[in-house]
Formats: sequence, structure tokens, C-alpha cells
Amino acid sequence: MAAELKTQRNTASVKEFLDAVPNERKRKDAFAVSSLMAEVTGEEPAMWGKSLVGFGSYHYKYASGQEGDWPLVSFSPRKDSLTLYIGRGLDTYKEQLTTLGKHKAAGSCLHIKSLDDIHLPTLRKLVRQSVKDMKKLVKERKREAAARKK
Repeated sequence: MAAELKTQRNTASVKEFLDAVPNERKRKDAFAVSSLMAEVTGEEPAMWGKSLVGFGSYHYKYASGQEGDWPLVSFSPRKDSLTLYIGRGLDTYKEQLTTLGKHKAAGSCLHIKSLDDIHLPTLRKLVRQSVKDMKKLVKERKREAAARKK
């Protein structure tokens, strides 16, 4: 039996969560990223677990049988940085990262200390492309799964 995922969509208040971010600059940046992601995705923010703000969702199923739902794009105001989670991984978006500004990238995690250090139009473009790519990937996987069932 697979363990239940701790990070699941829930009904906790995103506004209350973001209002509780202790650092004023990080709190302001978190609200700005939330607005940007809502605008790009056309989705309302939702809490996933205790500290992840996600937009949209998709269902996944691994070969191991583990499956679940996950946001198309998400972020969390962590202690050291604002962390954005980009579904396809950041290697896919090297071009945008070169003009993004001061950040750290690892796997699917984009770490930003301050939005003042970031070129916001580039961030918007990166999030938009990531969401588009994730939606395309989800459709492809659904087609492949349907073809296997035939």
C-alpha cells in the first residue's frame, strides 16, 4: 500500500497563509507571485499541504502505481527564498533563466531572494511557458494511456 501524500490540495486560506509570512518584503513578493501565477494560469490560488500555493492541477500516475494530483505551477515563501516550482524542470527554460536576473535554480525549483532582483516580464514568460508545457505533457500522457488500453 502506497503512503498517502502529505501535500494535497486543501481548503486553507491562501490569504491567511501569505499574510502570516513574517518578512514584509517576502510577504509582498509572495502576493505579487500569487497574482502573476493567477493571471497566467487563469486559476485561483489554493493551498497544497501547509506551505505550498498552487494553481491548477493535473493527475499523474507513475509506473510504480503511485498516483496523485499536483499543481501545474506553485510557489512557497521559504525561510531563505521565495521558491517557485516549475513542473517540467528548469533545464527546459535555460534561455529565460539567462535574462531572469538573480536567482538559483535546482531541478524544478527556482529560488528568488527578492523580486527586485528579477525581470518580471521574463518570470511571467517562464511561468506561462511552463504551464503550457505541462498541459501539453498531461494531454500526451492521457493519449498514451488510452492507446495502451486499446
